[in-house]
Amino acid sequence: MDIKVMPAGDSALVVEFGNEINEAINEKVHALAKKLRQENIPGITEMIPTFRSLLVSYDMLQISYSKLSVMLSVLSRELETERAAHHRIVKIPCCYGARFGADLTGMEQLTGLSREEIIELHSSVDYKIYMLGFLPGFVYLGGLDKRLEVPRLDTPRVRIGKGAVGIGGNQTGIYPMDSPGGWRLIGGTPVDLYDPEREDPVLLRAGEYIRFVPISIMDYYDIRQEILKGTYSLDVIQE
Repeated sequence: MDIKVMPAGDSALVVEFGNEINEAINEKVHALAKKLRQENIPGITEMIPTFRSLLVSYDMLQISYSKLSVMLSVLSRELETERAAHHRIVKIPCCYGARFGADLTGMEQLTGLSREEIIELHSSVDYKIYMLGFLPGFVYLGGLDKRLEVPRLDTPRVRIGKGAVGIGGNQTGIYPMDSPGGWRLIGGTPVDLYDPEREDPVLLRAGEYIRFVPISIMDYYDIRQEILKGTYSLDVIQE
């Protein structure tokens, strides 16, 4: 694997593990982040994982560029990336169709699948969170069934509501806030992936998994009320 360590501004380095999106490369990214946390290297202030790279910010008064770049290069080539025997899965309730899935009927035509088949396929996968980006709390997920891959909309929507669940190309995801967007909408979740009023505003973390759980429209509003009252708890499992 061709590993590259490069400067990113005057106080950050980026370690690239490849030039494609796949799970093996992403495992390397998270393995390096885990290794750096274990090493507790003085001067490292933040780490941001992406599909294929890790951005490492540092305090130049505590560690130099040259020293950190050598350390990152050595550690990156010594990584062990055996997949963990157990991983954290966050169950995300999703109301498919109803007022949230404006493109579900179009998805039937594009895929040749029935609505029930689309929902079954979409909710039968544990999706790995490769990275977060685009918007605060927006998760980039790996694992979408190829039968559900469809092109993005020719003309993006000016506004997509918070919690919308969509598919674009070979990815699926959740809009954490009102936003323009071009993904095809198949449902919506009442769960807030981003809430600036929470102690930890971003709900999910890169490296975790999520599993969509189909719910009815009445379940959606019941859960939403619980969230507003502060009584709702996510279902999280270890597998």
